[in-house]
Amino acid sequence: MAQEIFERYEKKYLLPERKAAALAEHLTGHMEEDRFGRYTVSNLYYDTEDYLLIRECLEKPVYKEKLRLRAYGIPGEASPVFLEIKKKFRGVVYKRRIELPLADAVEYLDCGIAPDLSGKPFTPQQIFREIDYMRTRLLLLPAAMISYDRSAYAGRGAEADLRVTFDTNIRCRSEDLSLKAGPGGTELLPAGVVLMEVKIPGAMPLWMAELFQDLIPYQRSFSKYGSYYTALMNGTAGERRQYAA
Repeated sequence: MAQEIFERYEKKYLLPERKAAALAEHLTGHMEEDRFGRYTVSNLYYDTEDYLLIRECLEKPVYKEKLRLRAYGIPGEASPVFLEIKKKFRGVVYKRRIELPLADAVEYLDCGIAPDLSGKPFTPQQIFREIDYMRTRLLLLPAAMISYDRSAYAGRGAEADLRVTFDTNIRCRSEDLSLKAGPGGTELLPAGVVLMEVKIPGAMPLWMAELFQDLIPYQRSFSKYGSYYTALMNGTAGERRQYAA
């Protein structure tokens, strides 16, 4: 069964491909590559008509929240997808999700027809109530599709909850907002730039802190949806931008 609840810190780094490759090689001494290898993730973000959620997120408040529908690969009507609510409070990320067939998730999000969770355990039912409250309170609508190719590493033994991901080919669009349409859109990052995310349940392991100190001088705040929204509003979506890495 897929994990439903996550609580962790997330740190993000924009890196040149060569540095990302060097880091990945070092990580294999402490972590294992994801059994799925390299795969594509697509996220359909929901927001208000005037983009209230992402505008508030960009102001860097103490608390912020997002709602999205996530698929791995290109889903069909019966394919499993994840309906996720993601919150951040005082630097800690809380993610709660339920797994549904794509058709049921779309029927709920677009038409308000709740999925049948009567045979499910208490936890997914509770998560759905939380999602439903957010959706109905804010009148959320499809806002942006963001897809990327990902390779991931997970910790071993006592560090099993440690995870590092490398995302490339981040593509964004605000039209044709359907997961069934597959990935596609304007490129968010310049060619040769990789987004690395480190997801840790608490303090960063000493070996990782030392590795990053040697290879990465600093981290940076970065949001895929936030960066795309900013470019969209500025009329620069699709333009190649420069990032210090």
